[in-house]
Amino acid sequence: MKFLKGWFGEKKTTFNMWLSLDSGTYQRFHDVIIPARNGTTQIDHILVSPYGLFIIETKNLKGWIFGSEDQAKWTQSLYGKNYSFQNPLRQTYRQKKVLSEFLQISEDVIHTVIYFAGQCKFKTKMPCNVLRSGLSKYIKKHKNRELSQESINDIVRTLNNHVSGNKITKRDHVKSLKARHSSTTICPKCGSNLVERTARKGPNAGKKFLGCEGFPKCKYTTNA
Repeated sequence: MKFLKGWFGEKKTTFNMWLSLDSGTYQRFHDVIIPARNGTTQIDHILVSPYGLFIIETKNLKGWIFGSEDQAKWTQSLYGKNYSFQNPLRQTYRQKKVLSEFLQISEDVIHTVIYFAGQCKFKTKMPCNVLRSGLSKYIKKHKNRELSQESINDIVRTLNNHVSGNKITKRDHVKSLKARHSSTTICPKCGSNLVERTARKGPNAGKKFLGCEGFPKCKYTTNA
């Protein structure tokens, strides 16, 4: 059932993009699994355009949605019951990092969007890139040219070659996810290494903790 919900959400997003975005300007890739230094990441939709790349993470959820940028988990409230799910902003943070490294391009030209395709309502204030509607309109707001035609051709060629020759299965990706989230040496947020640090301020000054080597971009910490 969960698979079908996700599938319908992705198909709805795909249909909306085909309907509203010029395929010559916005070249599309769907359901792409990208290899990373520590495992893999799966991206629902990638758009390649002169205005940068767009990573689109689709959520097909009903009910009320609660969450903030800094929370590890968001909440779906449906029929009097609450269900937690991973903060999608953290998902797209890792996706952006991995795609940047894979394509050898700057993260600055990659835009991330979270699109809730189901009949839901946000009950907390959301960042401007977390949407319930207006996906194509939001993408079209980006009008500054960020990629040359040569760069676009290189990116599209690389993604086409990867998709056509990709031997990483969804089962492999799920195994990678489980390994990353159970690891004590890999950051579950972005996939970078965790390194030992010492707190300098506050009530924990002098105590050891594990922090992401991607700091300050990634601020994940855990007890040593």
